[in-house]
Amino acid sequence: MPTYNELVGERLRSIRRQRGLSLQDVQKLSEQEFKAAVLGAYERGERSLSLPRLQRLAQFFTVPILQLLPQDDGHTPNAAAEGITIDLNQVERLSGQDGQVVERFLRGIQMLRQDFNGRVLTIRANDLRMLAMLLDQSEEGFSERLTELGVTSDGSE
Repeated sequence: MPTYNELVGERLRSIRRQRGLSLQDVQKLSEQEFKAAVLGAYERGERSLSLPRLQRLAQFFTVPILQLLPQDDGHTPNAAAEGITIDLNQVERLSGQDGQVVERFLRGIQMLRQDFNGRVLTIRANDLRMLAMLLDQSEEGFSERLTELGVTSDGSE
C-alpha cells in the first residue's frame, strides 16, 4: 500500500502531466521556484511537502489545493464509483453532435461549480451517468469511449 507522500506525489504528477509539462518545464516556468529534482522527489513520495509549499504548487498549477491531496480513504478515485477526470483541451477537439453535447454539458458543470481552471474537470459518477444517458449509451461504454478518444486524464504519458 502506498504511503501518504506517494499518494500526494501521484496526484501532483497527474496534474503536472495533465498540463503537458515536464519537470524541467515546471522549473523553468516557476523561475526556479520548483526545482526539477525536488519536484521529482515530491512526486515519488521521497520528500514531504509543507502546507505553504503545497499551496504554492496548487497556485502554480491553478488548481484547488484539495486536488493535490488523495481521497480520505487514501485511494485515488475509481472511475466507476467516483467519476473521471476530463481533459477539456481534448474535448474541444471532438466533432459532431456528440462532441457538442459533451462540451455543452461540461461547460454547464463548470458554471455550476464555478470551476474555471480551464484544463481539466473531474466529473462525478452521477454526471457521467447523466451524460451517458443524454447520448443514449451505457455508463461503462461511454466511459470507455471517452478513454478511447483521449478525453480522460489518468496521468499516464
